[in-house]
Amino acid sequence: MKLEQVLVLGGSGFVGTSLANRLAERGLRVRIPTRRRARAGHLLPLPTVDVIEADVHDDAALERLLEGVDAVVNLVAVLHSPSGKPYGPEFAKAHVALPRRLVAACARQGVRRLVHVSALGAAEDGPSEYLRSKAAGEAAIRAAGRGLEWTIVRPSVIFGPGDRFLNLFAGLLRFIPLLPIGGAGSRLQPVYVEDVAELLAASLSMPEAVGQTWDAAGPRVYTLEQLVEYVGEVSGHRGLVIPLPGPLAMIQAAVMERLPNSPLSRDNLRSLQKDSVVQGDPLPFGAAPTPLEAIAPLYLSPQRRRASFFGAAQQGREF
Repeated sequence: MKLEQVLVLGGSGFVGTSLANRLAERGLRVRIPTRRRARAGHLLPLPTVDVIEADVHDDAALERLLEGVDAVVNLVAVLHSPSGKPYGPEFAKAHVALPRRLVAACARQGVRRLVHVSALGAAEDGPSEYLRSKAAGEAAIRAAGRGLEWTIVRPSVIFGPGDRFLNLFAGLLRFIPLLPIGGAGSRLQPVYVEDVAELLAASLSMPEAVGQTWDAAGPRVYTLEQLVEYVGEVSGHRGLVIPLPGPLAMIQAAVMERLPNSPLSRDNLRSLQKDSVVQGDPLPFGAAPTPLEAIAPLYLSPQRRRASFFGAAQQGREF
């Protein structure tokens, strides 16, 4: 299959940034839509990346974005939504309606290759609206039939510089040494963002990836409590994790939902009822996943944070 130009929906985000770099390294043209060009300023230095202001939820805009591309990667996802049945409106819009519209638009534009990022644990009967909506999005991709050469990737929680996972707990522990958390016993298998980006980039040109649903995880399983304690150790802000029983955890989440840029919702807590771990190899083809312990200290340790501060200050940049 000819592969010269790739459209990446959600390409200005955490995973999308790593993917854009890898695709650019391969000499591919990369088209990345964003509602505000300023939010993708960090991608502008990449010579083969085109940042386009567009709303991917607008059918006409989506059609224009697909013109002339050979493949598309869909990374669009949201973590929060007002509640609804079987899932809330924001989950429905991002996780279900967009994949359906994308499949239809690909058919009209003759784009046959699609890599779609879902979530480990997605299931029609999942405990959370997030997981149920992710499963509905997967179903929309599979329903395309033979007219679309699709691959679905289901990562566990993703870590790396700039993540909203380990950095969240590092920030909380800095100010709250006694940290009450719900779902403390939930089991997670964090996967490095660069491992995910490499899997997505490689999948685009692999014939054996077509029609496959692949899980992606790291080499080790942790409980959420173990991860928070590790973050405290590495960041220099050791704290005591206080596991909350279910009812108290739900009350805490209900309160936090009302905060701006809420770090936790009741639906997030329900997602933790299902372990985010794989049953077989953590990555396809026996690829070796990167240990969390090899990366997390590079961006969480106090020494690294101070170096980032002084480097940014000397160059007159915000950080």
